[in-house]
Amino acid sequence: MKEIEGVEEFIDETIEELKGETGDGVLDEDALREPVSTLEPRKPVVVGPQTPALEAVAVMREQGMGCVLVVRSNRLKGIFTERDVLNHLVGLGPEVAKTPVRKLMTGNPETLRPSDSIAYALNKMSLGGYRHIPLVDNSDAPVGVISVKDIVNYLVKLFPKSVMNLPTLPRGNYAREREGA
Repeated sequence: MKEIEGVEEFIDETIEELKGETGDGVLDEDALREPVSTLEPRKPVVVGPQTPALEAVAVMREQGMGCVLVVRSNRLKGIFTERDVLNHLVGLGPEVAKTPVRKLMTGNPETLRPSDSIAYALNKMSLGGYRHIPLVDNSDAPVGVISVKDIVNYLVKLFPKSVMNLPTLPRGNYAREREGA
């Protein structure tokens, strides 16, 4: 029970630091109103609708991306993610080599403009359960991709002392029950 009390105290202290009372940053509406372009989104990795799904997976691995954007005539038509690989591609058998990505992608995905706020991106990601959101320009041409990881990295930059000074093991420095009398 003492260990649980220590964890709760640690969490309370961390929350206070993140609020800016004793930390190095301030998590307020202004920080979340910043445009998603502040997150330094990655350039989109694109494939055509007829690209074989296995080729799209190879591109994702090569580029270190969790998704590729499916584009036709320079307009976003869909997104193919790691989740699509797990939910649709695995178990297809021999025909997987020939399956075009258009049959497995999420068509007409939610998108953002680079000027949309980080708070708006978080809202879309939370409500939709998305890990990636394409950024498009006024003609629906992809200009970037943001991920949950980008937002986490942004928060780490806001609170470097609070995050980087955490113990290696989360329970490693909590007060332990005294032994003996």
